[in-house]
Amino acid sequence: MAARRFLVVLAHPLPESFAASATRTVVEALEARGHLVDLLDLYAENFDPRLSAAERAAYMEPGYQPTEVSGVVERLKAADGLVLVFPQWWFNLPAIMKGFIDRILVPGVAFEHDKAGGRIVPLLTHIRTFWVVTSTGSPWWVVHLYMGNPLKRILKRGVAAFCAKGVDFRMLAIHDMDRATEERRKRFLARIRAVFMHL
Repeated sequence: MAARRFLVVLAHPLPESFAASATRTVVEALEARGHLVDLLDLYAENFDPRLSAAERAAYMEPGYQPTEVSGVVERLKAADGLVLVFPQWWFNLPAIMKGFIDRILVPGVAFEHDKAGGRIVPLLTHIRTFWVVTSTGSPWWVVHLYMGNPLKRILKRGVAAFCAKGVDFRMLAIHDMDRATEERRKRFLARIRAVFMHL
């Protein structure tokens, strides 16, 4: 298989976190397959998640260009695959990852509005893989049966489908993280490695 370029985005403030370990596993597996990896550590790179007043004012204007974050936009445009790694907090994205989506996956970059109105036209046609690696402190049944797995629905049916039509979406999650033994964490990292070694 020909080498591909992946943008791997990490959202966790602690370099010794499990999310950081998962990210290293993802990067190592992709590189072992011969792929090129661009690691974007949002906290380490001091990414500002706040959509600025100027950005929001111009958001719906024709030819909108997110100049304040143009460097990150170019990194996304250069990728064939996107991997997001983060813990779930309150069944949702960390604020910094939500800010990444709000500021980077914007009109003219990730989608455009159909001039006839209503429909969103995906623009990330070069992104063939959109995978998510995440953890949650809640048990599986709380996430899936009680909450309806809201984050997967948002990322798969919303973000991925609207920005990269036909993309290969997959979400790997470890549940009940607060009570996970070291052995179970190691098994999850091994699962990540095995899955990403098939890309």
